[in-house]
Amino acid sequence: MPDLAAVNRMEPEAFVALLGGVFEHAPWIAEAACPHRPFASVGALHAAMMQAVRVAPAERRRAFLNNHPDLAGPEARARTLTSDSASEQGSAGLDRITADEAAAFDHLNAAYRARFGFPFIIAVRGRGRAEILAAFETRLTRDPAVEEATALEEVAQITRMRLDGLVSD
Repeated sequence: MPDLAAVNRMEPEAFVALLGGVFEHAPWIAEAACPHRPFASVGALHAAMMQAVRVAPAERRRAFLNNHPDLAGPEARARTLTSDSASEQGSAGLDRITADEAAAFDHLNAAYRARFGFPFIIAVRGRGRAEILAAFETRLTRDPAVEEATALEEVAQITRMRLDGLVSD
């Protein structure tokens, strides 16, 4: 695992190659953060990456959110998730659900996407299926602007864990 000093010295292509997968299918976020080096901490690097997401035009942010897979959805069952997503969903047992649980997730995924226009995003590591399903139900009742902000905060939690696994301070 490279340390932050090494990451700060990387050529832009190497920087993006290392960090481009931290945010689901969005190497543009690493590209946007790269010119802001050097970073004083991994937290500062993560903050720069999150800032790139937050200042992106609304349509780009929405496309970014839509690059996330449905929880326990068709991609998970077909085993076509990114390795990070597969590991994260597996840590919550979402790769070992019953047919009834799969039906519940499919129903909630469809209802959520219909209401908000992007998939339900939650940092699942350390959470069980029941807690995730309860969060799904609660968040379905929210105002769309509040829910987009919540989804971005969940992305921040997910990506910070991923970044901590790639770069040491």
